[in-house]
Amino acid sequence: MKLRQLRYFQGAVENGSFRRAAKALGVRESTVSRAIRDLEDELGASLFHRQAGGVSLTVAGERFVQRARIVFQQIGDGAQAVSEVGRCENGFIRVGIHSSLASGFLAELLRKFGRDHSGIWIDLIDGSPSEHVATIRRLQLDVAFLAGTRAWVDCEAEVLWSEKVFVAFPQNHALKGKAEIDWCDIEGEQFIASEMVPGSEVSDCLVQRLAVRGRRPDVRLCKLDRHNLLSLVGLGRGLTLTSQATTVSTIPGVIYRPIDGEILSFSAVWSPRNDNPALRRLLSMARQMSAAAS
Repeated sequence: MKLRQLRYFQGAVENGSFRRAAKALGVRESTVSRAIRDLEDELGASLFHRQAGGVSLTVAGERFVQRARIVFQQIGDGAQAVSEVGRCENGFIRVGIHSSLASGFLAELLRKFGRDHSGIWIDLIDGSPSEHVATIRRLQLDVAFLAGTRAWVDCEAEVLWSEKVFVAFPQNHALKGKAEIDWCDIEGEQFIASEMVPGSEVSDCLVQRLAVRGRRPDVRLCKLDRHNLLSLVGLGRGLTLTSQATTVSTIPGVIYRPIDGEILSFSAVWSPRNDNPALRRLLSMARQMSAAAS
């Protein structure tokens, strides 16, 4: 049984004749007649009484038309659902994050997208860059917003925004009176970083910046998330680095100071094979916001 046969059957029911159904559907009368005859042969029962003035349903036809209407309703509902996804009126998008949502570009982007496309469910997933990129390649993640400007194999990447890098330290620290911090100010300090996201980037940044000064930074890793790591800073257990977006978070006993001239760029990473319409809308909005900020 073919959908075309059902369309011709429905047309004959609505128009009361094969000739008028053919005209409405833009095909020959013989095409409609043959398709319905083939359908009747497959079903093993006549669906129409053929008369000189047109056609009328048999008992079998009355039974069948009820089911046919359900089929067309389901097809219509399915087409409507697909159309809504294409227009971003419905659907979902899976977003990998690697930075704070407390404030800043990413927070504003997601807020604006959620407001303009309220029917799109945004699924936020925290994780490391390598984890995010692996799931992007498998099309299990639509896009990830990652620190840095690295190029990833089989992925597209685009730098969208930058943030200042801040030092978080206890409020009674000797450097609290400085408006900006220089690397030489903190080269002898003890640092803490999380073994979770994004602790490795904090450690790598410290090693890169302080190694050129001939110092190996003292970095201790903790199994804590970003928020609890900052709480540990407030308890005097060490200093840590964080991005500008995090600094709006008020953590008891913690103050933030920017590192002079230290900027961290953030990029969107996605697969060129991903055809999720919501992804295209999100990237377009992100580009517009990035251009406006520039």
